[in-house]
Amino acid sequence: MIGNLSGGEILLLVLAALVILGPARLPEYAAKLARGVRWVRDLAEGAKGQLKDELGPGFEEIDWRQLDPRQYDPRRIVREALSTPAEGGAAPGTEKPATRMAAVPGASSATARRGVVHDPTRATPYDTDAT
Repeated sequence: MIGNLSGGEILLLVLAALVILGPARLPEYAAKLARGVRWVRDLAEGAKGQLKDELGPGFEEIDWRQLDPRQYDPRRIVREALSTPAEGGAAPGTEKPATRMAAVPGASSATARRGVVHDPTRATPYDTDAT
């Protein structure tokens, strides 16, 4: 990455290229490098334009910094998860007991979303459609 190089390191790379390639071939390779950089930039702009077309007007509202994976600290995420009380942040002892519904063989997934809580002491129902 050029962003991580200091001025002295860039000068050293230029001098090394001059020695390795020689003064006769250096302009030719510099032009090739410039064309390659332009091609990559055009490729990135095309991908950005295609993404903007596919996402529509909501593309401008996306906060890209929020999606940057470098901002996530696994230790902080685990610490916050362990310090947050269960059941959506309710204080201990104030949460409502979960409603338990009888698991019916062949019940749809909509039934599960309506409050069926997994009970490890009950046998898992056999689903003939899943096999």
